[in-house]
Amino acid sequence: MSKGGDTPLAAKIALWGGREIAGLLLVSLLAGTATIPYIAYHFHRISPYGVLANLMAMPVVSAWVMPAGVLGLTSMPLGFDGLWWRLKGHGIEWMISVALWVTSFPGAVGRMAAFGTGPLLLCTAGLVVLCLLKTPLRFIGGLLISGAIVLMLRAPQPDVLIAADGSAAAVRGENGRFSVVKSGSDLFALREWLAADADARAPNDSTLGEGIRCDPAGCVGKLRDGSLVAIARTTEAFEEDCRRAVLVVSARDAPPGCAALVVDRQVWRRSGAMALRRLGERFEITTTRPLGFDRPWRRAVAPENDAPAPPRGMPPQPRDATPREEDLEAGD
Repeated sequence: MSKGGDTPLAAKIALWGGREIAGLLLVSLLAGTATIPYIAYHFHRISPYGVLANLMAMPVVSAWVMPAGVLGLTSMPLGFDGLWWRLKGHGIEWMISVALWVTSFPGAVGRMAAFGTGPLLLCTAGLVVLCLLKTPLRFIGGLLISGAIVLMLRAPQPDVLIAADGSAAAVRGENGRFSVVKSGSDLFALREWLAADADARAPNDSTLGEGIRCDPAGCVGKLRDGSLVAIARTTEAFEEDCRRAVLVVSARDAPPGCAALVVDRQVWRRSGAMALRRLGERFEITTTRPLGFDRPWRRAVAPENDAPAPPRGMPPQPRDATPREEDLEAGD
């Protein structure tokens, strides 16, 4: 087996196939592992069986689906492309069946709570150091990646979420999960909130209303520290809510002098969607449109105590040409 001429043909094919499979498995493992932090950051999902799915699907893609597509495009002017599209369709059906089979495994869809850009950048730096350096210093990259993983897992999560139009609010209760109050049928924000919190519940899950008590005047939820969060639906509800709750959320304009932190129509129109985290006796507030946020598609909103600046390109105002009294002479 040491010399190529003495190796049987079947053994050569087996060795070639084994090397190809091992190389494909290694490449799939490395590529899948390297993309995990970015998938977790954007989609809050982790696919632990992605290597197995790639190992079963990629050979079919490379040897069947892509060649059939090229041959189909080449033979299209001659009208002989139907066969190739059918063959490509069979290959795509195999890919779909593999995906469905892998997702049927227990724990096939892992969930990851949202984390900031800091851990992601740290993980990226670790990957760069680990892959580019050839000296033992490359193991520093492994330490950076380990530190990034710890920061991802320990990322602080919000206690209250408020939609950009005030139509929905989520309160993290004593059980550590969100309870939701919403008006309207738009479930997009709620779906994104649950995904970012690594919560497997669907937006229409009946348990999302647990932990919230409602009446015609509004709703009340309790934070993990026992503090109350009120969602005021009527003007009359503000009096009691401002006295008992630490946070009052409303789609209306709150009256002045409320003792609680208020997020009313004026606030969310100016700041957009908000995430609040309870820190002792106060809230740490993160908004989608912070003060000074200015984009071509979303112009900055001037603070209430500042006079609005005149628009650029405004024509000059006409001057008053009436003469002053001291400039007038007798007989004028």
